[in-house]
Amino acid sequence: MGSSTRSKPHAVCMPLPAQGHINAMIKLAKLLHFKGFHITFIYTESIYNRILASSSPDSLPCSTDFQFETIPDGMMAGDMVSFFESVRDDFADPFGELVKRLNEPSSGVPPVSCIISDSFTSFTLGVAAELGIPDVFFCSVSACSYLGMLQYDELIRRGLVPPESERDLSNSYLETSIDWIPGMIKSMRVKDLPNFLQQDKIFKYFKDEVQSALQATAIIMNTFDELEFPVLNRLSAIFPPIYTLGPLNLLYDHIPDKSLKNVRSSFWKEDHDCLKWLGDRMPQSVIYINFGSVAVFKNQQLIEFGWGIANSGHDFLWVIRPDIVDGDSAILPKGFLREIEGRGFLTSWCPQEEVLTHSSIGGFLTHCGWNSTMESMSFGVPVLCYPYFGDQQTNCRYLCDEWGIGLEIGDDVRREEVAEKIRELMGGEKGKDMRRNAAKLKENATKASEVGGSSFLNLERVIKEVLGKERSCI
Repeated sequence: MGSSTRSKPHAVCMPLPAQGHINAMIKLAKLLHFKGFHITFIYTESIYNRILASSSPDSLPCSTDFQFETIPDGMMAGDMVSFFESVRDDFADPFGELVKRLNEPSSGVPPVSCIISDSFTSFTLGVAAELGIPDVFFCSVSACSYLGMLQYDELIRRGLVPPESERDLSNSYLETSIDWIPGMIKSMRVKDLPNFLQQDKIFKYFKDEVQSALQATAIIMNTFDELEFPVLNRLSAIFPPIYTLGPLNLLYDHIPDKSLKNVRSSFWKEDHDCLKWLGDRMPQSVIYINFGSVAVFKNQQLIEFGWGIANSGHDFLWVIRPDIVDGDSAILPKGFLREIEGRGFLTSWCPQEEVLTHSSIGGFLTHCGWNSTMESMSFGVPVLCYPYFGDQQTNCRYLCDEWGIGLEIGDDVRREEVAEKIRELMGGEKGKDMRRNAAKLKENATKASEVGGSSFLNLERVIKEVLGKERSCI
């Protein structure tokens, strides 16, 4: 290996093995690669094989300076508790062994100079400390939801967690005001905090992981200063240095070198035929529906959504994953396909950013995952919110109450409400206000990611101040 290659900074990227976390970190890795870093991106073995099976071979290319490695999956099972216990208990040793192997002179790659760790994979801290290198946490959830998780100890102290019984999960408990968190909006309720409150083991996992961020060298967040300033200001008073690089999808668009454009991380095969279908629709006439990679429904909920979408009268593109119904295959209501003929497109997965940028898209019915939220803001698309779990409840509250681009659909899905809110979003007075707010957010997000913008400059800063290698500007 030549000395110039050997002298490259080498970032090892360890995402939480979940679709949304991987999608965000792969963008960050591409940015760092363009800035001159050698990248080792780590998947678990099953995730690597799943991505390879759902994509073309060049989605995981063999490159001299952007490489993929795998570690065993541990004991991960289908339920969330087993998943997080496995991340906590089974990943540290194989991760450490992999980094040690990468540091051997015979590895053919530069010595590892920094670790980019998902903010919920703190097992990397010990390896970084042993090597004396930075461990930068990458937070792929919103700053407001991260601040919400930071309150878990205080919730215990105030007697709000754990709920004393199933009865305590009634509306009166969930509607309890949480107006005492510095930096957060005053309209927060118990139900708006990241919703692991009644799941003891998962609650403890996230409580501990957020506290572990105090040991990180720095924290990178996929948000932008103008969007979450009060929250970021509060977090900055508590945590190591925070660098906002969002929206990552827009920041990445400023890279002139697209040699890694085909590097994909989708768990499902993307259907590009939907883009041709969108091309035949009128501007802002289509509602796009996608509940993300994790949400599961009872089939009756899916039926209520189906009839609500159909009865709205609007054209729609609906992503229905093969595993979206809990323990069963999705069965659409009888007569549904006949009812939507000519105005609906159903698919199992799609290239979301290309869909959201399409001129025919007028609204987005979403689970409020942070990647989807950032992308909708980036492209000025207002949203209907149906959060599923985790940070999505907090994102939903901010989308509706603070940023003014969201309408929430109630937990108890009813076709009448779904149809009514789609109509309001697509053509009502409230929808017009939301569209104006979305256009303003798009403008702010674009400015943040452009040359000289806050996120653009923060990329330069985190490289110079933390990751140890100053590169020329994009």
